[in-house]
Amino acid sequence: LAEIPGVDAGNCQIKKADIRHLPFADDFFDCVICSEVLEHIPEHEQAIKELVRVLKPTGSLGISVPRYFPERICWLLSRAYRNEEGGHVRIYKKEQIPKMLREQGFNCWKIKYKHALHVPYWWLKCLVGHKNEKNPMVNFYKKFLEWDIMKKPFWVRRLEKVLNPLMGKSIVFYFKKG
Repeated sequence: LAEIPGVDAGNCQIKKADIRHLPFADDFFDCVICSEVLEHIPEHEQAIKELVRVLKPTGSLGISVPRYFPERICWLLSRAYRNEEGGHVRIYKKEQIPKMLREQGFNCWKIKYKHALHVPYWWLKCLVGHKNEKNPMVNFYKKFLEWDIMKKPFWVRRLEKVLNPLMGKSIVFYFKKG
C-alpha cells in the first residue's frame, strides 16, 4: 500500500474475516461498502446485521448485488453456473435488500444500476460453458471489456450509461440510518 500514491499505509488495515462475524467494535466505521458478497452467503440476514453493527449511527451503507433479470437468465442458461460451489446461492429482487435494511432502521436514498456491458459476457459464458475460457467469442468479449476498463472510451461509457437502467448486471443500494 505504501507504493500507492495518496495512500498512507499507517492508516490502512487489511483484514480477512467472515462477514457474519466481523472483527470490529460496534459503531466502528463511518461508511461500509458490501459489494457483490451477499448473494454468496446463505446466512445473509446475519451478514447484514454485522454490517449494521459495525456502522456508526450516522454512517452510510452501500450494498451491491447482481440484478435479478440478468442473473436469472444466467441461471436459466447454465445449471453449472447456478450450482457452482461458492457461487451465487440466491438472486435478489429489487425490493428485498431495502426491505431487510428497513427492518434494521435504514432508509434507501438512492439506487443505481451498473455494468450493463458485462451482461452479454456472462450470458455468452453461460451458453458455452461458464468456465470455457477458450471460446473465441468469450475471449473477444473479455478483451473488449478489459479494453473498456483501461481506456474508458467516451462512446462506450455513454452506451453503458444508457443501457445500465435497462440491463445493468449489478444493482447498488445506498442507505442511511433513520
